[in-house]
Amino acid sequence: MAKVNLNKDIIGVLDIGSTKVCCIIAKSDIKGNLNILGVGYQLSNGVSKGHITNINMLESSIRAAVCDAEEMSDVRLEKVFININSVNLQSYKAEAEMYITSSPIGEDDVIKVIEDINKKVNIGDRDVIHCITTGYSIDGSNGISDPRGMHGDRLGVHFHLVSSSIPHSKNLNNILEKCHLGIENKVASSYASGLSCLVEDEKNLGSILIDMGGGVTSISVFKNGHVDFVGAIPLGGANVTKDIAICLSTSLIDAEKIKIKYGTVILEPNSNYEYIKVPLVGEEDEVNLLEIKKSELVGIIRPRVEDIFIEIRYMLERCGFGNSSFKRVVITGGASQLAGIKEFAENQLSSKVRIARPKIIKDLPESFSGPSFSTSLGLLEYAINEHFINKDKKAILSNNRKFSFTKIGDWIRQNF
Repeated sequence: MAKVNLNKDIIGVLDIGSTKVCCIIAKSDIKGNLNILGVGYQLSNGVSKGHITNINMLESSIRAAVCDAEEMSDVRLEKVFININSVNLQSYKAEAEMYITSSPIGEDDVIKVIEDINKKVNIGDRDVIHCITTGYSIDGSNGISDPRGMHGDRLGVHFHLVSSSIPHSKNLNNILEKCHLGIENKVASSYASGLSCLVEDEKNLGSILIDMGGGVTSISVFKNGHVDFVGAIPLGGANVTKDIAICLSTSLIDAEKIKIKYGTVILEPNSNYEYIKVPLVGEEDEVNLLEIKKSELVGIIRPRVEDIFIEIRYMLERCGFGNSSFKRVVITGGASQLAGIKEFAENQLSSKVRIARPKIIKDLPESFSGPSFSTSLGLLEYAINEHFINKDKKAILSNNRKFSFTKIGDWIRQNF
């Protein structure tokens, strides 16, 4: 039986996706270095396209993944950092400006401006997941990173707000409660993936991160060192697998194997001469196999992947990033391993593309270090940055759908 976790340096993260549930338990030292203690992995049941469809089935998947990690680590988790799938999120900007009477600008002036946002921003029936300060302005001049000690008549604060639907948050809370787990913090999936995959220059100079998961493709935009947008489309690698199964009359299991072994979005010179044998659904006799050209498989996969990138392009254009200076795109996630995806994406998005794996973490099993686990490992990095090193800006959580300005004020006092 796993021991109760009484060590504050123990971190537990839980990545709930449409195709898998992953739990990782780690220990952090004073410098933020991680020692992986336990990992758990289960196929995800009760989630479809990022939405919870069966609470009991999802609870079973979570229990199994957490139990595996706890048994390996000999630690019983009490709280976890958990991802919120980006398909359930809304991302928008907020800013507030006020005249200041004192000069130079002090800490109290900053707090007053932040409090003013509560009066101006109406998020409706939403649960605030992140409230990230993206910059300050003085007398309309932007690009100020720390206004304290500076002179001016007007002080402004710019925020990036990320919110989740209340029902989705409540469902997650209820499921975790049934598993006897508390929630340490909630993190947008695409934000976490960006933390694990992007290098510092990509975050600072501006990059688009695309995490191609099983049921959902998540998107985040980073610039000036912070996340500036999160979004998602309800399409992913599972849609490609389903298309293969339907078009070739094979099972989903065999369709997935065919996708992994032969899947590509590029029509190669020998594609018309290379043949693939496909087991037919319901046929137990291996003699009765369908034989197709590899070019036929490309003809099934390519249109679906093209649909995904059309939706990505549309979302970026709709949110003001279509014709921006973001010429760097980083793609991760399980579906990013399709052959030819880099060249295909460069053509679709007119940008340079890098296929990314999450940053290497010592002692992490190789099977947990691939692109499919970018969100899981990003949750670990978030936990280190936000709660142990405490060098980045904390996400502001809300219990009653209003901003906790007391917490913001405390954060300013601690970090300025």
